[in-house]
Amino acid sequence: MKILVINCGSSSLKYQLIDMETETVMAKGNYERIGEDEAFLTHKVDSNKYVVQKTALNHEEALQTILNELTDASHGVIASLQEINAVGHRIVHGGEIFDKSALITPRVIEQIQECAVLAPLHNPAAILGIKACQSAMPNVKMVAAFDTAFHQTMPKSSYLYPIPYEYYEKYGVRKYGAHGTSHKYVSEICAKLMNKDITNLKIVTCHLGQGASLCAIQNGKCIDTSMGLSPLGGIAMVTRSGDLDPSVVTYIMEKENLTPNEANSILNKKSGISAIANMVPDFREIESASYSNEKAKLAIEIFNKTVAQFIAKYAVTMGGIDAIVFTGGIGENQINVRKGICNYLGFMGVDIDETANNVKGEEIEITKSTSKIKAYIIPTNEELVIARDTRKISYGAVAE
Repeated sequence: MKILVINCGSSSLKYQLIDMETETVMAKGNYERIGEDEAFLTHKVDSNKYVVQKTALNHEEALQTILNELTDASHGVIASLQEINAVGHRIVHGGEIFDKSALITPRVIEQIQECAVLAPLHNPAAILGIKACQSAMPNVKMVAAFDTAFHQTMPKSSYLYPIPYEYYEKYGVRKYGAHGTSHKYVSEICAKLMNKDITNLKIVTCHLGQGASLCAIQNGKCIDTSMGLSPLGGIAMVTRSGDLDPSVVTYIMEKENLTPNEANSILNKKSGISAIANMVPDFREIESASYSNEKAKLAIEIFNKTVAQFIAKYAVTMGGIDAIVFTGGIGENQINVRKGICNYLGFMGVDIDETANNVKGEEIEITKSTSKIKAYIIPTNEELVIARDTRKISYGAVAE
């Protein structure tokens, strides 16, 4: 069985074709700058990379080019589209409607659109991707997998904000979280590495990338997470502010005469550690500069401390922690950042093994055998989770 996983952004379309018999990636790629003359596709098969410079005015045109590459006579991986058994779509926001993945129907598309007010850049793009796939493969079953679904087990004490309750009732203002597919995957792998039942564990998962969030997972269920109503909340990120005193926003808006959209753009795109460092929004460059640049050093300290503070907070939420997981581009690859975070947590019994930690992108424990709280690097695989859900929902197969 072969499943195509689609992840649509406002001007991009990422994909993986996965052979579910072996759970291996047959091909993957990313179509960038959709809607522009400079649009291009990067298509990868094994270690080979193919770049296709071709204008795609919309997601449907982009998808057709992708499907042509997948079936190309010279470097394609399938003979025809008939080999694609199902398609899984990553959807950023499912609101309170979806607590698990769902078979796509006209009503589900309507509900994804209803949630678009909470993810105005992502959900409409996902709908474009769904419709493009339906047009190209009209008889293929399709499944929607929601980033927010895993967090729907949070109690009200974790997701409600201390503002008038009517705003929750009228507008759905509450914490929803993000990266749920990643948090779910790495927590399950963590339990396997520990050779323990996840229903008996307290795990904090740290998905650290351009966007970053933490999740408190107790007995296999999310009971709190750092991102909020939108992906802007939580820890300081590369270009996002994370949590702030709300008066900071209104004060700056008044002083700078900003509209809500302008303020939102500053908080999402011009803030975070890149703003503190006064550098381009590349975490690797900021971390590298932190050894000689005081502003970059301060930015990294703020990042590490904020992550550690959330981990300690979740120790209170769960009444202790058994394990910490680092994943995402930063979590998997930034050696000194992991070390810095763990050093802040030494008082809790986190004892990092610097030799074990001196790796990138490997599945490994990075704490000493005597550490009271275990810490792991676990590369995430959101696409595989989506593919497993798609197989299960489309054909009734048992997901691992």
